Amino acid sequence: MTDIDIDFAERTRVIASLPCVPAALRDRRPHPSGVYFQDIPRDPLDGLAVWDHRQAADRGYFKLDFLNTTIYDGVRDEAHLVALLTSEPPWDALDDRDTVNQLAHINGHYNTVQTIRPRSIEDLAICLALIRPGKKHLLSRSRAEIDREIWLPTNGFTFKKSHSIAYAAAIVVQLNLLYERHHPPLSADPADTRL
Repeated sequence: MTDIDIDFAERTRVIASLPCVPAALRDRRPHPSGVYFQDIPRDPLDGLAVWDHRQAADRGYFKLDFLNTTIYDGVRDEAHLVALLTSEPPWDALDDRDTVNQLAHINGHYNTVQTIRPRSIEDLAICLALIRPGKKHLLSRSRAEIDREIWLPTNGFTFKKSHSIAYAAAIVVQLNLLYERHHPPLSADPADTRL
């Protein structure tokens, strides 16, 4: 099954402006993020696709997931985003449980983060892969074994390396935003007493 996720600050507003059909779950609840841009039959009672998202995929329909994300709250513009993404984050901040619990995707996984002690986006991507059921068994292994096996396919739910790297990059942006909020840049004003 193909899985394409697109992040938005305001998912509802975007969807309201597009001709799409909301996806359904097995119990006929709306899928939390899925929509179709194909001519999929719609249930006249609830307005959702007539088949749940798995049945629709089996019939060749392609669901896109439009996700709400607050990771980028505080990003002023594209140049600011690029600066946040390309600046080396304060990796040692990940040694603090409160900081980890403020970050998307890894909150609640402090022990996993401490197992890897990320110092790069790839290290952080490994943390994201390790919290998936298909790779949790690697937590008891050496770092060399983790590195050797983390991206190999398994029968359980795993995270592809490309997804992990992308999510890790988003966490770096969020970590740099947190740091920036608590450590604003020094001004060039000689009267600035923070020097």
